[in-house]
Amino acid sequence: MSLLSTITSPEDVQRLTPAQARDLAVEIRAFLVDSVSRTGGHLGPNLGVVELTLALHRVFASPTDTLVFDTGHQSYVHKLLTGRQDFSALRKKGGLSGYPSRAESEHDVVENSHASTALSWGDGIAKANVVRGLTDRHVVALIGDGALTGGMAWEALNNIAESQDRRLVVVVNDNGRSYSPTIGGLAHHLSTLRTTRGYESFLEWGKRTLTRSGAPGRFAYEWLHGLKKGLKDVVAPQGMFEDLGIKYIGPVDGHDIEAMEHALRRAKAYGAPVIVHAITEKGRGYTPAEQDVADRFHAVGKIHPETGLPVAPSRFGWTSVFADEIVRIGRRRPDVVAITAAMLEPVGLKPFAQAFPERTFDVGIAEQHAATSAAGMAFAGLHPVVAVYATFLNRAFDQVLMDVALHRAGVTFVLDRAGITGDDGASHNGMWDMAMLRIVPGLRLAAPRDEETMRAALREAVDVDDAPTVVRYPKGALGDALPAVDEVDGVDLLAVPAGADGTDGATERRRVLLVGVGSMASVALGAAESLTAHGLDVTVASPTWVLPVPSALVKLAGEHDLVVTVEDGVVDGGVGAMLGQRAVGAGVRTPVHAIGLPVAFLDHASRDQVAAERRLTSADVTRDVLDALAAL
Repeated sequence: MSLLSTITSPEDVQRLTPAQARDLAVEIRAFLVDSVSRTGGHLGPNLGVVELTLALHRVFASPTDTLVFDTGHQSYVHKLLTGRQDFSALRKKGGLSGYPSRAESEHDVVENSHASTALSWGDGIAKANVVRGLTDRHVVALIGDGALTGGMAWEALNNIAESQDRRLVVVVNDNGRSYSPTIGGLAHHLSTLRTTRGYESFLEWGKRTLTRSGAPGRFAYEWLHGLKKGLKDVVAPQGMFEDLGIKYIGPVDGHDIEAMEHALRRAKAYGAPVIVHAITEKGRGYTPAEQDVADRFHAVGKIHPETGLPVAPSRFGWTSVFADEIVRIGRRRPDVVAITAAMLEPVGLKPFAQAFPERTFDVGIAEQHAATSAAGMAFAGLHPVVAVYATFLNRAFDQVLMDVALHRAGVTFVLDRAGITGDDGASHNGMWDMAMLRIVPGLRLAAPRDEETMRAALREAVDVDDAPTVVRYPKGALGDALPAVDEVDGVDLLAVPAGADGTDGATERRRVLLVGVGSMASVALGAAESLTAHGLDVTVASPTWVLPVPSALVKLAGEHDLVVTVEDGVVDGGVGAMLGQRAVGAGVRTPVHAIGLPVAFLDHASRDQVAAERRLTSADVTRDVLDALAAL
């Protein structure tokens, strides 16, 4: 029987001998490679925290002690140690989430997989423990060095340092990487700390040696301890943390379970906020990940476990189109610069960075800074292109509104993985952007439907230098080209009724306008085919630029009996809702029926499964149109 199969709770982990704990680490690493290679998921981050997570559960008593994972893609080992060992449907409908989930376990606390939040969560829980008199409970916040580049983490540290009555341990998992190598001054500081392990052992040596000689020795030790700040600056320059007033322990080898346990027990006994600095290696123990200098197998699809090669090669996708087109634009426009928030490769900016390294800026996990620094670059004569996942722009809304739009800055935001993303769950669906950005004065937003409109939208976006522009596109492979058969004042028509000129009496039939926003254009076309078979005259419009709502679309609405919009964003306040408002304002009496995502957090499932559950298929749209016509 394997050791792993005997682990059903953290208590089982605590009963292991040190040798058994080391053997369990080997089993867990093999389990992760075997399981995640079958399902896909975040492999590299979890291979890097095996021993660290074991040490956490051997020292602290979850759930009485609270463990908070920042960017919870590093929580797979935690799931295994808390009794969740069926990874057969990881990140699939009905299976385990790829992040902590309160619905799964009492040991999970923070479900949000956006980075740099764990320290604020930890501070809040620790404060509540003090207020409630639960002084025997500890809070542990595990945060990666990449997440420490986010400003929210430093806001939390500043507050954590204010009080010495909170039993809060901050574990910095320092692997020099987030998705890719960590960027910035903090990264350089941590790199220095990684190479200077001497301070804590030196101080322990001084205590043992000097106190043996009686009172003079004890006096010498106190004198030495009094020089702690200066000594630390020489032996290990960690003053950045201790200047905040937070005790620092480390660096510690994060792959040495006993060393980690020793450091964590010291932190636990201290009774006040402590930072434990652990050095780990992303992708540890899996040769393909260790050899992958790009992102150490941060996230993978199904792979061959022996080689790490994908089972099915990825099809040419939306991100690849952006990656190619932005380089073309960069060659034509020397004023165009690129900004990313620690995701150079995932958002497709690596080719641009290779072609124009001096014009590429990775600001770390700091979306707010990315937006406002882009406004500064625009003021100084550049045209910045800020590429982020759509879900992460939520974090920079104030900066988009007050720093970019208010100052009429020519900044282009490119939103990868817009709409339904599926497998990564509620926090990663890029469904909020259109409803959120519709209220930003002067902002223009494009939702291209295929490769040609994607390239054209990006070129047009960077040619706007007096207002923010946004180009959004979905996750995954490109679909077929959807050429326009006609065009009305900038609004592409993908299908028009046969005989729409009136030669066969088509105007006597019910007229329906379907508006497919971005990737939903193909859904609208599928519905149009079915509705035509029901004897309806159907026009399919696919405006590339959807915000502000094109006047031509409002005019088209007035020429039909019913308008139905289909979008992969939240329907309340989305493009359809705006079109309805504009139509009413223009005196158009045609009803507008908006179809989209509900204002709700969507459980993890495949993109197709989410679309089907939320009635975003062609068959669903067909039924909705027929029902709406029947109700008129």
